[in-house]
Amino acid sequence: MLEIYNTMKRDKVPFKPINDKRINLFVCGPTVYDDAHIGHGRTYVSFDLIKSYLEFKGYFVYYIENITDIDDKIIKRSKEKNIDSEILAKFYEKRFKEDMEKLNIKGVNLFPRATEHLKEISSQIERLLSKGIAYESDDGVYFEVAKFPDYGKLSNQDLKKLDGHRLETNENKKDAKDFALWKKTEETPNYPSKWGNGRPGWHIEDTAITETYFGPQYDIHGGGLDLIFPHHEAEIAQMEAVSGLKPLVKYWMHTGFLNVDGVKMSKSLGNFITIRELLEDWEAMAFRLFVLSTHYRSPIDFSEKSLNQASKNLKRIKFTTQNLIESKEEIENIIKTHFNGKIDLLDEIMLENKNIIKNKNIEENKNAVENEENQKSLSQLNEFKNNFFKSLDDDFNTPKALANILNFTKTINTFITTTKSEFVKIENINLNKLKFNYKYILSTLKLFKDFENIFKLGIFEKEEQNQDNISNDSLNLLCEVREKLREEKKYELSDYIRDKINELGIDVEDK
Repeated sequence: MLEIYNTMKRDKVPFKPINDKRINLFVCGPTVYDDAHIGHGRTYVSFDLIKSYLEFKGYFVYYIENITDIDDKIIKRSKEKNIDSEILAKFYEKRFKEDMEKLNIKGVNLFPRATEHLKEISSQIERLLSKGIAYESDDGVYFEVAKFPDYGKLSNQDLKKLDGHRLETNENKKDAKDFALWKKTEETPNYPSKWGNGRPGWHIEDTAITETYFGPQYDIHGGGLDLIFPHHEAEIAQMEAVSGLKPLVKYWMHTGFLNVDGVKMSKSLGNFITIRELLEDWEAMAFRLFVLSTHYRSPIDFSEKSLNQASKNLKRIKFTTQNLIESKEEIENIIKTHFNGKIDLLDEIMLENKNIIKNKNIEENKNAVENEENQKSLSQLNEFKNNFFKSLDDDFNTPKALANILNFTKTINTFITTTKSEFVKIENINLNKLKFNYKYILSTLKLFKDFENIFKLGIFEKEEQNQDNISNDSLNLLCEVREKLREEKKYELSDYIRDKINELGIDVEDK
């Protein structure tokens, strides 16, 4: 059973959506005044995987990520660049979506903009005013936090002792904790309302959007850990006060912070890295794997060393996938070439009957059973498969799931290498072994396809041969060269070759 850590409960809880098979997922999107940074990438890669795994488990997931296209930061940046704020916002929105595409983040169903939901924003503000939970002042409309006793429940803060961090002091507010729903201004851009020209507050746009598409309650709300207070706290207050229904969200999920070489990322420290800057030097899927190598709730430390390791792991998984595909094709070619040329015999191989392949030149043992070695291989495959899905069911524990896959690459590559020689001469082929290997490889490929559907790393995309790719013939040649080096006692070079082969997930043992 899938369990999810719910920030509100401060514990892992069994997952059961409001509706049986449909899940409504909302994740706070970007404020489009600049290029997205790798911290954004961490959050959106994580929730992309979360959606993929929920879909893998049979749910229909509708994923919304809002675009904040009107904000003080956008206006400030537009003035600095002497560009219309709407043009600036659309420019960076386009670049954001391009960045997400490069990271293979394709699961978002809708990107609603704040400026497209001003009518819904006004409606929520009017209802809050009518309930006496909001008030109008000289410079805007504010939510009166004192009227909502549950304020602070997500961040686990006592309303009476609420930390003043990020709280605006304003003489127009009744209390410093009160937050803006509408900001009156004649500065452009502004929008007409019953309370005068102005712009919506930061928090109200999210609840206006989620109410429009999901109603007053939905399944999952996600975002970075830094958004818990005050942003998500304010969302709860707004929507629960308007609707009178609790909870607004059944499961709150938050991603941990991203540091760079152990230090918090910031422009002032000069360690601020955009996704575009990153992808100038690194493969996008290596960054995606780097993100998923750490649990989404844990802090993650970005460094060249950690990204290098992710690149090596990606290379190993891709090599193993291609190794499986090539081995499958080799067995299929044997069957097509030597067994009456009938492709339908492939289906017969998969049947649990005694006459697997009929050929007058080859006598098959009618009572063949899988030997102890085969049973051990199947047992390992099932163990890896069970551990993989068990890890993901444990609050999407991707590092543990990846560890299982990486360990399994060693097992499968060793299996393929040691069994390949058995099918060199057709007269020596053991039909039961052929059947088992084909069945085993197909089952393993199915696991790797499931892995790809969830992690989306492009491991089935065939790459052009380059210095990072190595064929099986080349691999065998390297192993022969290594043995010669060992015979000549050139251990340093032979060990170097061994280590490089091991990086591909193939165990090389000294004779």
